[in-house]
Amino acid sequence: MASRLLWASRVASYLKISTCPSAFSIVIKDLKYANTHEWVKVDGSTATIGITDHAQDHLGDVVYIALLEVGSYVKQGKNFGAVESVKVNASPFEDGWIVKVKSSNDGEVNSLMDSEQYSKFYEEEDAKH
Repeated sequence: MASRLLWASRVASYLKISTCPSAFSIVIKDLKYANTHEWVKVDGSTATIGITDHAQDHLGDVVYIALLEVGSYVKQGKNFGAVESVKVNASPFEDGWIVKVKSSNDGEVNSLMDSEQYSKFYEEEDAKH
């Protein structure tokens, strides 16, 4: 666990954000989260999207990603690709992002969860299983 917290601290420093450690998964403050376990970092009109630490713990190593072609239009809540995995992704926030998109509606990010809401969401979801 100590090595994960050290890793999260390095990632937070790289992304220039602060961490919100959780008992189960690393959740980074200042990112937004979808209930489908993606994280979003908004920089102007560009959003970088990746799989959360919680999701990658369940998925494992990503061995294949199928994405839409560059320049394709994506819409919040719709699929933009598929992921196949077998083991653990050691860098879901720093090197493990999946796609960057240009936002045509900056308000959409407000419908995503913050780090505390996401932590509560996945803990409740895990309790159901």
